[in-house]
Amino acid sequence: MPEAIDFQKVISLFIYDKTDPLLFGSSLFLFFFFFVLVVQRIFTNQKAMRIYSLLFFSLFFYYKAAGIYFLLLVFTSGFNYFLGKAIYESRTALAKKILFITTIIVNLGLLGYFKYTNFFLEIINDLTVSSFEPLKIFLPIGISFFTFKALSYVIEIYMEMMEPVKSFRDFSLFVFFFPNLLMGPIDRAPQFLQQIENDTALTKDDIGRALFLIMLGLIKKFAIADYIALNFNERVFNFPLRFTGVENLLAVYGSALQIYCDFSGYTDMALGVGLLLGFKLMDNFNRPFLANTVAEYWRRWHISLSTWLLDYLFKPLQISFRAMRSWGTALALFITFFAVGLWHGPNWTYIFFGIMHSFFLIFGMFTQKLRRNITDRLHLSGTKFHKVLQIIFVFHLLVFTAILFSAPSLQYALDMLSQIFTYFHPEVFPQFVGAYTTIFILMLLGYLFHFLPKTVEEKIQKSIIAMPLLLQAALFAVVIWVVVQFKSADMMPFIYFQF
Repeated sequence: MPEAIDFQKVISLFIYDKTDPLLFGSSLFLFFFFFVLVVQRIFTNQKAMRIYSLLFFSLFFYYKAAGIYFLLLVFTSGFNYFLGKAIYESRTALAKKILFITTIIVNLGLLGYFKYTNFFLEIINDLTVSSFEPLKIFLPIGISFFTFKALSYVIEIYMEMMEPVKSFRDFSLFVFFFPNLLMGPIDRAPQFLQQIENDTALTKDDIGRALFLIMLGLIKKFAIADYIALNFNERVFNFPLRFTGVENLLAVYGSALQIYCDFSGYTDMALGVGLLLGFKLMDNFNRPFLANTVAEYWRRWHISLSTWLLDYLFKPLQISFRAMRSWGTALALFITFFAVGLWHGPNWTYIFFGIMHSFFLIFGMFTQKLRRNITDRLHLSGTKFHKVLQIIFVFHLLVFTAILFSAPSLQYALDMLSQIFTYFHPEVFPQFVGAYTTIFILMLLGYLFHFLPKTVEEKIQKSIIAMPLLLQAALFAVVIWVVVQFKSADMMPFIYFQF
């Protein structure tokens, strides 16, 4: 006799479970997304039903990821839609400004409450004789991303760069859209909203590119980032003094690769999933470790956040401080990157990360002429050798700031640096390769693929696009099988979920 259906288990699939959230890469997500695609296919010629079903699935996705806090997402959408409309319809500059400031205060106030309350209580405790107990505050997943996404809409209306969208339904889809809801990219309203009106007919190229991106994201996240984190990086970062400088240094390289593969892997999957739903999301990464200046790095890394802060924070600050000339620009850079650090989380490691990057940029700005004169005298300007030297130098600056992302505290970061510079022991390297052969190979492959010419990636993508659909499906199945071999029993959350 066939086994009776356990209805309780079936019902549990539709109820939030904090120990088993619905996230990219989980087996439940594959079934969820397959069902979404089927429903979207059914409503191909019914635009309204297609949009409403996407709204429903996106809200359900966030409910399964964050529980009751899906109501915060609904509030964010409604509040910013109606305030944006009120700002546009304001008859006086004063009313417009008051409404805009109210919008900023409410959005950043909610973000600050959930994300920074306990951090500020900790600072107060450290500076005074107070002993405030930390509050039990749940950090809604993705709050930094969907808050900044909604804020960009209101800011652009206030700056008269766009008119409010007429449909609350369409605006809600912009805020709720599940592929980029939890970790970006932080898309802009004009670019996303105009796609809602487009046909969702997928070309063979779209399907091939989407599958390539999803497979690439799965490999980056589960076969590289999670594996080297669980089996090496976390062991060293949690107990740096137990390891030699060689192992600490290799963990630093591993951490930089882990962060990149984790975050860009999510972005790849988000772009691929979005493309299969008929939406082209903003690209978020462009081989950041090939940057030859720190400024170029920020044009290649987390592009949606970098451009958001450039447009809505740095440029307005630079204009406000223009009377101070270069020092005004330096101050604008410092404030912007202090915000970058704080945006990443309520921890001094992130704040120092932002401050360090501001110093790199300010130093580069003030020494630009001097450095150019030196390279001209050495006849290095414009040569490939000079560019390679710059890339190597900038890469190591970035790698060492990555310590602050993975270290539990500033003291742990200092302990790692101390081991690297005072207890190096290069003779340990062969032992590392022998004991962590798979880790070493994955790190080599990860960096090798990153530094290869972009044409290699493009050729792989084109070859996948050219495959028959059955062969694409077979390749996808093989990638999933490979990922399962690397995947741990407990799924590691994406690093940027905490931001």
